[in-house]
Amino acid sequence: MKIHFIGIGGIGISGLANVYHLKGNAVQGSDSEGSEITEILQQKGVEVFVGHKSENISDDIDLVIYSEAVPEDNVELKKARELGIRCLAGAEALGELSKEYFTIAVSGMHGKTTTACMIAHILKQAGLEPTYIIGTKDGSQLGKGKYLVIEADDYKAKLLNYAPEIAVLTNIEEEHMDYFKDLNHILDVFKKYVAQVKKVVVANKDDENIKKVVEKVDCEVKYFQLIDIKLQIPGKHNQYNAGAAIMAAEAVGVERKVAIKALESFKGAWRRFEEKGVRIGERSFQIISDYAHHPTEISATLKAVKEKYPEKEVWCVFQPHQYQRTFYLFDDFVKVFQDNPINNLSIIEVYDVKGRENKKLKEQVNSEKLVQAIGQDWAQYLPKQEVLNYLKENLKGNEIIVFMGAGNDVYDLCNEFIHS
Repeated sequence: MKIHFIGIGGIGISGLANVYHLKGNAVQGSDSEGSEITEILQQKGVEVFVGHKSENISDDIDLVIYSEAVPEDNVELKKARELGIRCLAGAEALGELSKEYFTIAVSGMHGKTTTACMIAHILKQAGLEPTYIIGTKDGSQLGKGKYLVIEADDYKAKLLNYAPEIAVLTNIEEEHMDYFKDLNHILDVFKKYVAQVKKVVVANKDDENIKKVVEKVDCEVKYFQLIDIKLQIPGKHNQYNAGAAIMAAEAVGVERKVAIKALESFKGAWRRFEEKGVRIGERSFQIISDYAHHPTEISATLKAVKEKYPEKEVWCVFQPHQYQRTFYLFDDFVKVFQDNPINNLSIIEVYDVKGRENKKLKEQVNSEKLVQAIGQDWAQYLPKQEVLNYLKENLKGNEIIVFMGAGNDVYDLCNEFIHS
């Protein structure tokens, strides 16, 4: 089968494309620009077009799979529909693929990627050879076993495309408020989702919203709590993630001692407390690249930094992700930085997510207003082009520098600093 992916550089779509490629399909795709992710796909033999063009769609294509971020007027999507080619959104395609496997799906506002990676790692170490499609760089693999590990994203209620055998619920709170009306809307979607689960819901016993979601579920509910095992990645939140992963593994017959031993060798996921030592001249630094972009995630990351490096100075470069999230959770962003004081905080301009922004909200919030509301002398707004010079001129050496946010800008800044 010949399959064309629109938005193939997306973190979720790329994994789906890789698995279809490994299954022996003729896979190609396009994205607006090249990236590390598209380069990885090209190295694996996937043809990638840079730029969306109608000529990328030929009449011998059997299926088009498109990222949910792709607008309806995309020239390739329009051409495919005109030619009568079957078109599926990424979550729809993953939902169809999941029917071929015993599926373990991880859901929740935070911790999905790390928890899913932990589960896949345990199953691999246990010799079960899972297939997995996880939203991280190079986070997909076609295995010989019957298990599939995926993330079931709540944005736009995409998780309703899945009816997994096992669903893991990490946490539920207000997020993606550009789509959800309120917390009750979120809870209603999750209730519909868990009603589709075939065998077991692995649920966080310490999350009150999750308790509301699973109280009337028909399938078995297995609760996990905070545990304390030896991990290579710090933070209370990762002990919760580990507890969820162990419980999910036990639900498919992996012994707890096997799961714990596997997690002791787990090194973490891309951009989740990803560490690297850097030396610039006579000065050395510890760099942490982290995807945190919601107040709850920011709190968890900053607490983990202080837990691991209690005596070190902590500097942070943060990029808010999406104007709408910044608007809806503005007070929470202010509070999380006030409650987690560090030595230096530089906030760069908000990452503008194409196709998901509200023009009116963009006029009401920005990074400078966020810094003003935080109101601390250690917090400042910096244009992104000034960040690297500021760091190089003011760091003394031996500091911890956290580059934090989900956007590409802050990730690029981290890489530039590492290689400067």
